[in-house]
Amino acid sequence: MRKIFLLILILTFFGVQGQSSQSAFKTGEWLKFRMHYGFLNASYATLQVNSATIDNKAVYHVVGHGETTGVASWFFKVDDTYESYFDKQDGKPYRFVRKIDEGGYTKDVEINFDHKTSKAELNDKKNKKKLNFTLENNIQDLISAFYFLRNNYKIEDLEVGKAITLKMLYDDDGIFDFKLKYLGIEVVNTKYGKVECLKFRPLVQSGRVFKEQESLSLWVSNDDNRIPIRIKADLAVGAIKADIDGYNGLKHQFKIIME
Repeated sequence: MRKIFLLILILTFFGVQGQSSQSAFKTGEWLKFRMHYGFLNASYATLQVNSATIDNKAVYHVVGHGETTGVASWFFKVDDTYESYFDKQDGKPYRFVRKIDEGGYTKDVEINFDHKTSKAELNDKKNKKKLNFTLENNIQDLISAFYFLRNNYKIEDLEVGKAITLKMLYDDDGIFDFKLKYLGIEVVNTKYGKVECLKFRPLVQSGRVFKEQESLSLWVSNDDNRIPIRIKADLAVGAIKADIDGYNGLKHQFKIIME
């Protein structure tokens, strides 16, 4: 279950925005997502953009939180918090924090990125161990990746059937390639009305959790915000779905199709 919830959080954090002189987001942006497992309202996840300072440098500080609610929490309690501190100009991550409690499975990890030396130190506080990694170009953590993509890809550069690849580091598994295949434009019905979306298919490993490599689908709004609207995953047992359930502080107008 913990892998399912973690992957849903990863996918909730992805959108794409055309590069321009204006950012796709601002301090104060808040997003909320409701997740369903079968007929159960399984959990909620939120993202909040704040401002902070690291080494006398102004940075964005984004906090992501997810937890199970209602009946679902009786069977499997989840309480996860993810934090990222990243550069306001180029999106480079400086610090990443992951504190999770998923049915008794816990982690307390902090990664500090030193771009001057191209090194990152991972501090596993629970197991009292530290790991060092050599950074690669455009490295991102789990959360900073979402905001980096929103500001660094043009819609006209997307090609149906082709994948975006991004280097990511957020755990002791090391640096890996996250791939997101673009599938085109679709209209999605939401609680706010119909929204034109860009559809993607994250490529995942088939097996115990997912039915096959392309079991996941992701829709993001085709406007200047590029926020996730819906996520669907066909699992080895059952299916899970996440929908946008609330938002505040968007920098741009959230476009709804008027009929």
